[in-house]
Amino acid sequence: MLKLKNISKSYKGFALADISLEINKGDYFVLLGNSGSGKSLLLELIAGLINANSGEIHLNNKNITNSKIQKRNIGLVFQDYALFPHLTVRNNLLFPIRKNKNKAEKAIKIAELLNITNLLERFPEKLSGGEAQRVALGRTLITNPEILLLDEPLSSLDVQLRGGLRHLLKKINRQGQTIVHVTHDYDEAIALASRVAVIDNGKIIQVGDTESVFKNPSSEFIANFIGLKNFFKSVLHTNNGKSFVLINNSTKICLLSDKKDGEGFVMIRSEDIFVYDKYTESSALNNFEGIIRDAVPSRLGIEISVETPLIFWVLITKESFERMNLGEGKKVWISFKASAVKFLKT
Repeated sequence: MLKLKNISKSYKGFALADISLEINKGDYFVLLGNSGSGKSLLLELIAGLINANSGEIHLNNKNITNSKIQKRNIGLVFQDYALFPHLTVRNNLLFPIRKNKNKAEKAIKIAELLNITNLLERFPEKLSGGEAQRVALGRTLITNPEILLLDEPLSSLDVQLRGGLRHLLKKINRQGQTIVHVTHDYDEAIALASRVAVIDNGKIIQVGDTESVFKNPSSEFIANFIGLKNFFKSVLHTNNGKSFVLINNSTKICLLSDKKDGEGFVMIRSEDIFVYDKYTESSALNNFEGIIRDAVPSRLGIEISVETPLIFWVLITKESFERMNLGEGKKVWISFKASAVKFLKT
């Protein structure tokens, strides 16, 4: 287990503040945040490239806060690969264990795992981006690190290569390798992480499994970061055991909540809202008439914005969009269940 306790670091005009995290053995842990949020700086602290101003780092109950990088048993794969240009792939792989008696056998084993045995005699300049990434990964894995740190490992690869490397990283993790992976890509985090921490401006603002973080963001920043568009400032009220929020002191939305009355935000995922070309009876407590103001193709279908007293974004399939003959200016009804509404207290 890796534990960070109240880690703080000021570095080149930026500061990490009071970072505490626990990463369990076998986790695929993703640090998610925008560029400049402090993700890579935190990786460098864990690896031992730089030292914290305060706080402690523990690995398997051993304090490694001031240990040299060579003594931490933590491997870091750099974003730019950092391969030695004058060495073949084989010798790049062997470099960290060049004094090991079984180095040749280990190199073959790693090359087979990463499917790069045909590249062993090539030099880095002859490798594609995906091949170079695999070699950099292999050069770190050959040392059998307790923790594998990855700094934006997919950012420079095209879509096809990303899919292959994602599959490989999940395979390595399933074999027991603990991974800490830095990215700014929300989809990447969903595809890979068992647990995720969102970092913003040097502070961890939410930690949990992917479902809890992405379905129940704890702040407006996280909701906006993951693209949650139906996010409204509101006031929660409870009357006779039933909960509802008022938005702009007028629009009422019913929800299920055990929180105390007060100010906060409500969130509704676009895929949890249903759209109809005419009023339709349903069990949903929230029903609004509106007009389509925009329609935008997305990876999963069509996102439409519907103007009611509020603007709601709704995700529907292309087939449904065409079947109902939807388009800008068309009058529609939308509905969503009380259970689809999440309330975040401020």
